[in-house]
Amino acid sequence: MRRGPGLVVSRSNSVVAEPGSGSALAGTSAERHAEPVYAETERAGLCEFLDMQREALIEKLQGVSDDDARRAPTVSSLSLLSLVKHSAIWERRWFQVVVAGRSFAGEWPEVQPQDENGFRLTDDDTVETVVAYYREQIAASQEILRTVDLDASCAGPQMAGNLRWVAVHMIEETARHAGHADIIRETIDGSRT
Repeated sequence: MRRGPGLVVSRSNSVVAEPGSGSALAGTSAERHAEPVYAETERAGLCEFLDMQREALIEKLQGVSDDDARRAPTVSSLSLLSLVKHSAIWERRWFQVVVAGRSFAGEWPEVQPQDENGFRLTDDDTVETVVAYYREQIAASQEILRTVDLDASCAGPQMAGNLRWVAVHMIEETARHAGHADIIRETIDGSRT
């Protein structure tokens, strides 16, 4: 273990904690006990924090049936599956469309849906398909975050800002949804992992 200022991350690149805190902020139970290392750069820290939150969100679907993943057991209309689907949609939009300036036929912003609800599930959405789609979007985002200058202006529609801002925003949003998922999963089956 290295000491000094920086972000503590596991060798598996998914657990992040503040130096000296003595506890991991997230990750699987095995990863929480991994020997920490420090992220050497701002980019590495941003990548680690975002990856940690993504995995915390996905982890809430582990061992959950498709029926339970669709359940909205609280007063909100959110379900575990809808949170992950929404996160996948906006992962694609923020990194690929807004930052990289890519466009996808028939998708936002080319098409403005009448009822923009990224939380809505279709009959075809399953834990397997939604997680696979999210992981596909994550892989594309990771490549952008690894290769584009953090100060690069967003290339997408009507967006001021840069990659750094988008990365911080996505950490915030993904962490928020992982927190929602914690509450939903605990309500479904009492799980506190």
